[in-house]
Amino acid sequence: MTDLKTDSLSVVVEREFRHAPEKIWRALTQPELIAEWLMDNAFAPDIGHRFTLSADWGRVECEVQVVEPARRLAYSWDAGPLKSLVTWTLTPSGAGTLLRMEQTGFRRDQPQYYGGAKMGWPRYFDSLEAVLDRAV
Repeated sequence: MTDLKTDSLSVVVEREFRHAPEKIWRALTQPELIAEWLMDNAFAPDIGHRFTLSADWGRVECEVQVVEPARRLAYSWDAGPLKSLVTWTLTPSGAGTLLRMEQTGFRRDQPQYYGGAKMGWPRYFDSLEAVLDRAV
């Protein structure tokens, strides 16, 4: 997806989950659950809170930008040269919740970051689904 205003690229992943928005919200905002499906962290759902996501491949510096419980969450994603924004949107549906993740801000000269995100986020969604399928 291309943003015509900034000529940057975005990665969007959407998936229908059979779980209620509140359950998904817990998995998106509780540090111990985030660690199970994404990365080690010290997340807190407070606007302005700074935290680091850590994995064997490196670290991502983040800052919480938007908190609308069980509806929307956004945080900056600073991985060195990559400065982007990750936004989660939860929409109740007949089957449970439609979860949409959009990571915006990939410059065209950053194909390795863009390609990594396009491959990585669907895997993180798979891991999130496994966490949700257990009692959360």
